[in-house]
Amino acid sequence: MILRLRTSGHKYPLSLSTSEVYQMGVTLPMYLDHAATTPCDPRVVEAMMPYFTETFGNPGSRNHSFGWAAEKGVKIARQQIADLIGADSKEIIFTSGSTESNNLAIKGAANMYAKKPAGESGRGHIISAIHEHKAVLDPCKRMEKDGFDVTYLEPGPDGLITRSMIEGALRDDTILVTIMWANNELGTINEIPEIGDLCHEKKIVLHTDATQWVGNMPTNVKIDNIDLLSLSGHKMYGPKGVGALYVRRRKPRIRLTALQEGGGQERGFRSGTLNVTGIVGLGKACELCAQTMDDERERLLSLRNELETKIESALDVVQVNGARDRRLAHITNISFGFVEGESLMMAIKEIAVSSGSACTSASLEPSYVLKALGIGDDLAHSSLRISMGRWTTKEQIDYAGDKIIEAVQKLRVLSPLYDMHNEGIDITKIEWAAH
Repeated sequence: MILRLRTSGHKYPLSLSTSEVYQMGVTLPMYLDHAATTPCDPRVVEAMMPYFTETFGNPGSRNHSFGWAAEKGVKIARQQIADLIGADSKEIIFTSGSTESNNLAIKGAANMYAKKPAGESGRGHIISAIHEHKAVLDPCKRMEKDGFDVTYLEPGPDGLITRSMIEGALRDDTILVTIMWANNELGTINEIPEIGDLCHEKKIVLHTDATQWVGNMPTNVKIDNIDLLSLSGHKMYGPKGVGALYVRRRKPRIRLTALQEGGGQERGFRSGTLNVTGIVGLGKACELCAQTMDDERERLLSLRNELETKIESALDVVQVNGARDRRLAHITNISFGFVEGESLMMAIKEIAVSSGSACTSASLEPSYVLKALGIGDDLAHSSLRISMGRWTTKEQIDYAGDKIIEAVQKLRVLSPLYDMHNEGIDITKIEWAAH
């Protein structure tokens, strides 16, 4: 039977009984993939609306009121973003999102502080980590082709990158360290302030991809010793296609080589007509996060703990991946032994979760982030990233936990390996016949 329930003005098809849905107090499909993207807050949409049709001027048009009005909207947004991260508004550079911000930070800093001219090898040393987002790893690979050496640190089973790891990788020619603040698949929190302190001591530029961090955790780029910071609107209930790069102006002043030439907008770092509508939305989203994130963090932490406790109490051979005591409150990554990952995703298809980061979830390969922690292919393939958000309710978490437990139990009934595990057979010591 297909039901249609109205939720927030939209109709959604359900393949469940009426009593089951209403008894849980939830509607389906259910969204628990906020680490991939967040819904735009209605208050953000409201702030953006006038800039589509009324305040539509080009902020670069300095000789009439339409341009002035647009420029004022951009100025307010720049301050709202700066206030959220403890920066000066002049240090905010608008981009299309964190991918562009990461590229500008890494390529721009590497080329500006290179030890040798372009076309030569030995141009400088960069430090990153093997489980960074692709938007950091791919620019680093490009820098390798352009004559830079890159060290990719390997995390331990906790998934963390620490100050001591960075210190052990430093060289005399190290010019840039790029480490994310919070991992997008695990939610684990790296020692960014401590790493920043080390980098400032050694006069090395620190960039952090703070896409998952900003808006969820308090940030002060000055106190936290950060030189370059990437953020994105759609991860904090703002619009897609807009983001920002923080570029430190004092103690030390960070310089970048521009990737995009043109009209000289954004202090020459990023030419092109500004996306005023998106920028206004990003600014409003930052303002809302500043007002609500402390309470939200406590609420989401309670929901996450409840979900993990429910699953671990009902199922054996499950593990929460990454450092449990150093994670963002709204993200959990759980592996389920003796379950095939794609089957599990299909069994809970009415609940939107991820089997990895959004940018790689179409791949059938196990998550490279989980493999970096030393997790085997079997468990990496059977992992779910569940990420909650501003409108996630306790009823939704109860329902999701029950559905996941039910799905795992049903799939394990079909698993001969799980039967062998229950019989006490050590599967790792079995010599399987070759074909």
